[in-house]
Amino acid sequence: MPLICALFVAIQAGPALAQSSESAGDSGDIVVYAEKLPAPDSDATLSIVEVPLQSASNRLEDALRGVAGLTQFRRTDARSANATSQGATLRGLGGNASSRVLLVLDGVPQSDPFGGWISWPAYAPERLASVRVTRGGGSAVHGSGALAGVIELESIAGGAGAQGSLAYGSRNSLEASALIKARLGSGTGFLSANFARGDGFIPIAEGRRGTADIASPYRQASLAARGVVDVNSHTQLQASMTAFTDRRNRGTILSGNGGDGADASVRIVDSGYNSSWPWEFLVYAQVRKFQSRFVAIDAARATVTQTVDQYNVPSTGLGAKGEVRIPIGELATLRLGGDWRRTVGETKEFFTYVSGLPTRLREAGGKADVLGGFAEASLLTGDFTLSASGRVDHWSLTNGRLVERTLSTGVSIRNEIAPDPSGWELTGRVGAAWEAGDFKLRTAGYLGWRLPTLNELYRPFRVGADATAANAALAPERMRGAEIGANWTFSRTSLGLRDIPETSISEDAASVPNTLSVTLFSNRLVDPIANVTLGAGAGTFPGVGFVAAGGAYRQRLNVDAVRSNGVEVDLNWRKGDWRAQASYALTDARMRTSGLAAALSGLRPAQVPTHTASASIGWKGLSATARYVSAQFEDDLNTRRLADALTFDAVARVPLGKRLSVEVRGENLANARVEAAVSATGVIERATPRTLWVGVVVR
Repeated sequence: MPLICALFVAIQAGPALAQSSESAGDSGDIVVYAEKLPAPDSDATLSIVEVPLQSASNRLEDALRGVAGLTQFRRTDARSANATSQGATLRGLGGNASSRVLLVLDGVPQSDPFGGWISWPAYAPERLASVRVTRGGGSAVHGSGALAGVIELESIAGGAGAQGSLAYGSRNSLEASALIKARLGSGTGFLSANFARGDGFIPIAEGRRGTADIASPYRQASLAARGVVDVNSHTQLQASMTAFTDRRNRGTILSGNGGDGADASVRIVDSGYNSSWPWEFLVYAQVRKFQSRFVAIDAARATVTQTVDQYNVPSTGLGAKGEVRIPIGELATLRLGGDWRRTVGETKEFFTYVSGLPTRLREAGGKADVLGGFAEASLLTGDFTLSASGRVDHWSLTNGRLVERTLSTGVSIRNEIAPDPSGWELTGRVGAAWEAGDFKLRTAGYLGWRLPTLNELYRPFRVGADATAANAALAPERMRGAEIGANWTFSRTSLGLRDIPETSISEDAASVPNTLSVTLFSNRLVDPIANVTLGAGAGTFPGVGFVAAGGAYRQRLNVDAVRSNGVEVDLNWRKGDWRAQASYALTDARMRTSGLAAALSGLRPAQVPTHTASASIGWKGLSATARYVSAQFEDDLNTRRLADALTFDAVARVPLGKRLSVEVRGENLANARVEAAVSATGVIERATPRTLWVGVVVR
């Protein structure tokens, strides 16, 4: 309730808008404004990619595929994937489905508090002003979770206007959105709503389908409200709320999954205009509820049997963050700050079905707390930028448990109370950049870390015939890395954000130069959490019970290391009505293991491709995109190979007047088979086939 009241106050009351807001006018265009502290000087030493938001699917996770090296655990998007497989990672540091990249929206961490995956349907591109990806770990500002990098989303704000869209697509798909931006009293804010549904496609590739295989329909919606008010000439109060609902089916009866969630946050930003110390403070709360059902299918794919009903996975995330920037003379700045995040969650599920009815109940979960502080110093002198940061975090895990009992008698058959470990993590980053005209040379070294999720620690799970045991003794992952890169700015012009007229974009948001950047990196992830194969069915195994013939028995374990070396190349260009973006990543990632996981040494981490590439070219309202992902392995033993894939997308938007446009979009135009998973028996699951859209956009 306090956060809802804060949102109401931010929209309805407050002093006059800042001068930049007044100068925007009432044209009705969607106006983009900066609403956070300016980028620090240390950004000059980082590998940063600005992401254009337009894509053929009109989905954020698809737009992010334009950043080579940024992958989700599976190649499917949020229309057909199980939500638990949608963690994001960079630079080949994958291996399981939990995110090793931190996603933040207006400074608020967005990964699921229980499982670390990302609920992509919650983020509508039209309500975002910018998306930027920072590759590389060691972020002093963000701490745990920013192991491989950070994805920063910033909401639109300022001005007044409205836009809406409606589109119809293949397989009876429908998308609708509405966005209203208004000045209410002396404040400004927006309301946004989005809806998407479709009958879906059959996930199993042709040739192995049976009568049990059906289409995978989805239904998703989200709401967002944001209010911004100037407290005084240099201090701004921001309040935001979002909510979403997500329902998907995995291509058989009894295999639905999805969830609901809501977030609320309040942020105060002081630019330091009338004082020497800019600062900001943020508080937030998250509520999530997830559910998923799993089935077993016979060899003929004719009979479906329920195996697990994960009927309720409630979780909560709470946090606060603050920082202050202290100028030191005219050349140096010191950033000081701290943050706290608490995640609480559990899973409740039925399993061990007999004659279609569950016979056992499982409850597992716990609580995690991380409290951290950081300092970063930047020195800008002449053509050189030097930065150094350090961070200390204290983490603790409490109330961890895994309980199983029979439904008929209530008798406990498993009651494991996990220890309450805690520890300290020291991380940091040093960087340097040298600029000579249009050329910049940069380098950095860093340490990063990630706390295991509650899901990894306490919940066993099954996928088909494969079963994976939990491990409450998992240690945090730690990463050390280094990179060197070069940026060449060959013409300064604007990078269009979506299709918004450049005259309606603020100068700061539009002044992205035409650049070519190349980065060489070397990372070593120590104690990475991997799903390690320890046996094969048929048989009974600890932590999971019976595994059928053809299935694999795995356990989450900290293995010795993942070593990842590679190169990233990014091009961003625009001239007149023409624009182009290209991105390529070569990643050589290898496991370094011993002991129980010795068989994995020298193999590639699961779901990590060697090559990823994307290239787009556009002219006015027309654009075409090609994407390539090389072969990768489904499993840790590198026995289940997923073939490479090349796809083509296109978008055409034709204006019919000042406010109305017609658009035609095509995904995977050549209808390439994009393999997303392969079972132990060779059954292949595919990602989105060719999908065509036609719609209207009104501004």
